[in-house]
Amino acid sequence: MAKHRPVLIAGGGISGLSAAIALGRAGFDSTILERSKFTEESGAGIQLGPNATRLLARLGVLDALLPSAFTPDAVCLFDGISGRTLTTVPLGAQAENRYGAPYLTLHRADLHAGLRTVADSLGAVTLRPGFDVAGIEASDETVTLAKIDGTPVGGSALIGADGLWSTARKTVAPHARLRFSGHTAYRALLPLSELPSPFDAPRVGLWLGPKAHLVHYPVRGGEALNIVAIIEGGGEAQGWNRAGDRDALLSGFTDWCKDSKSLLERVGGWRAWSLYRLDPLASWSRGPVTLLGDAAHPVLPYLAQGAALAIEDAAVLAKALAAQPRDPASAFVRYEALRRQRTIRLQRASRQFGWIYHLRGPARVARNLVLARRNEQTALEQFDWLYGETAL
Repeated sequence: MAKHRPVLIAGGGISGLSAAIALGRAGFDSTILERSKFTEESGAGIQLGPNATRLLARLGVLDALLPSAFTPDAVCLFDGISGRTLTTVPLGAQAENRYGAPYLTLHRADLHAGLRTVADSLGAVTLRPGFDVAGIEASDETVTLAKIDGTPVGGSALIGADGLWSTARKTVAPHARLRFSGHTAYRALLPLSELPSPFDAPRVGLWLGPKAHLVHYPVRGGEALNIVAIIEGGGEAQGWNRAGDRDALLSGFTDWCKDSKSLLERVGGWRAWSLYRLDPLASWSRGPVTLLGDAAHPVLPYLAQGAALAIEDAAVLAKALAAQPRDPASAFVRYEALRRQRTIRLQRASRQFGWIYHLRGPARVARNLVLARRNEQTALEQFDWLYGETAL
């Protein structure tokens, strides 16, 4: 691929920047076309398992993230109704020793800023803000993206990293349709120093209850607590930054224990988003156009793997393209073949975990008994397939 024909990347979020960095490390120029001004949504946290941080280290990104990251020492699972601790999954040094990379929690804006810093330093990445894609034309050797009220941009190939509501997906899979999962997520941040036990602990808290669950973990190096509450119900809506209905949220936690409800009641304003599913696509690629991350295989958030899968995709795609630099269409077929089964497994597992989190009645009691019998070693070992994946 000649220098004057870069790889085009639609989307400048975590997926697009990860792809650009991976391509840059592999010797390719890229141009990221982003409709915004390359700003990441504030007020949101993100978890990165060892499968993601291992690759970020290889890409030279991890060191840029560590100053603002937090390393939780465990995931603690609680029963939301009784408040009882069910089991603990060790993280911290134990997980890093087992998987060769840390488990981190970050503010999403800090992850985006770290990726942006590394991308800017490469000299192989061009950022084009304010580029709202109006159309995509692809031939065997070139791809051209039309801009609303602007000059089109051409390249040797296109990577659609433009998220759940992908424009690029319409070129690859025009008949694909997102389906509302029936669940709605709410998020908020609180100052960690103002919170009582158990919310001030250096860990991820996961509270399970009938038709709802609650997750919280430190971000911003331990200065803030990111809170995500998910309930069954709510309506369909595009986007992930609308104002959340506090009363609707609290109604899903009416029978929960005092501790868990007290955390939710401390939040003055919530942001909400509807959760969607997408059946596996027949193909992620069409000629020199391919998809990456949520554009290709959106995953429900119950295993905290959406960003990690995109980072894995980026590393594998760059390697496949480096092996066939003059034939991106074939490289994209190879990339998909290497990634498809893992992403399908993660999609299915995430749905299953969401079902387990929300069990009620006798099924909830049985779940709690099973979790209570697990020791810390087996609790971590069950995730070897997930965190031990090298992706390369």
